[in-house]
Amino acid sequence: MDAPSPSRSSASVLDRGVSEIAAIVGAAHVRDATPADAVCGAALSKVVEPGTAEEVAAVLKAATAAGLAVVPRGGGTKLEWGNLPKRADLIVSTARLNKVEEHAWEDMTATVSAGCTVQQVQDALAKHRQRIALEALWPERATIGGALAANDTGAIRLRFGGLRDLIIGATIALPDGTLAKSGGKVVKNVAGYDLPKLSTGALGTLGVITQAIFRLHPIFAAIRTVSFVPASVAEANKLILAANDSPLVPTGLQIVCSSDGPVRVDARFEGVPAGIDAQVQQFKQFAGSAKETSAPADAWRREPLWQGAEPSLVAKFSILPVKIAEFFEGVRANAGPRTWKASAQAYGVGWLRLEGGNSAQFVAAATALRKIAEAAFGSFVVLHGPADVKQQFDAWGSVGDALPLMTRVKAQFDPNGTLNPGRFVGGI
Repeated sequence: MDAPSPSRSSASVLDRGVSEIAAIVGAAHVRDATPADAVCGAALSKVVEPGTAEEVAAVLKAATAAGLAVVPRGGGTKLEWGNLPKRADLIVSTARLNKVEEHAWEDMTATVSAGCTVQQVQDALAKHRQRIALEALWPERATIGGALAANDTGAIRLRFGGLRDLIIGATIALPDGTLAKSGGKVVKNVAGYDLPKLSTGALGTLGVITQAIFRLHPIFAAIRTVSFVPASVAEANKLILAANDSPLVPTGLQIVCSSDGPVRVDARFEGVPAGIDAQVQQFKQFAGSAKETSAPADAWRREPLWQGAEPSLVAKFSILPVKIAEFFEGVRANAGPRTWKASAQAYGVGWLRLEGGNSAQFVAAATALRKIAEAAFGSFVVLHGPADVKQQFDAWGSVGDALPLMTRVKAQFDPNGTLNPGRFVGGI
């Protein structure tokens, strides 16, 4: 079943709004949307590519005044995430905001435009053996702004924290045309309202990030991944809990499990070779009788979860680390005959792919797994699936008593519902 198109503004309203927007960015930077520009399978009318942060703000102001709904876009790698939009007229792309503006390598900070790809930024920083401690999906295409909006960090978060810990400043275009700046280049800056952290993970529903400032971390001299096959997922869970409670400082620690293979634990260590050797030896003591195996070349890549037979469902879950084995047993019990594979990081965030079956079976499995996760104070968020699954099943699930506050924040920043209406938690 195809996804229903979101409601759009009338042709006359759209034409007036687009005419004003074209005057801001230049007619050459406004084009008709194509099927490749669809959002959660829903078609839009136009794609706009501002060239400066000021133009982004002016475009949002014009769209708000005209009553047009805007979908912000970076590399377009996560457009299917979230709920189906309630309304959608324009994509506002940050593709032209693609400069690494400053690398203050002595201070270990970097200022980058939101449209830079993650790989572009990392390559520039690597010249001074520095990096943003970020392992985003599809880094060659995903942008900095998109990674922030989706809060997509990766396994390295275990050592260096999430994106809210790494971002220290941002410039954000708001729907009323304000270009708001918060934070700065000083790593310990705590003055003012923390817009960067508020916008991280908000899926572009509060404003469009146009620039971000990050604290950086070094690229270490050596890196090594070791892998073990425990007797059961319960034993795997015990292993990562033991490592979590030890002095070890891995930059990645995960359980990998599937419907048709053994459970595996991967641990990644970075530093100087002697230090890595010492940590590996200590980790092997925790592994006990688990059999050591060769680490796959793609052990830390999540992209394979989006590859395989269709139809499929891909979800992100969060769970208490002590409950990871219990959750995986729930996956095994509710997947039925469907093929599945999953990974869970030691800090309790993981990803799951289910393949095969019809939409009703996907909804039933997702409902059961969400119940398991939420009962343990976690979450189960559907990122990818058949269009009719997202019509029947809310992508996000419950956020408890936080929703009223989140709704008020949305009303404060975007009272007209210009940005990504309906796509975020609770239909925000």
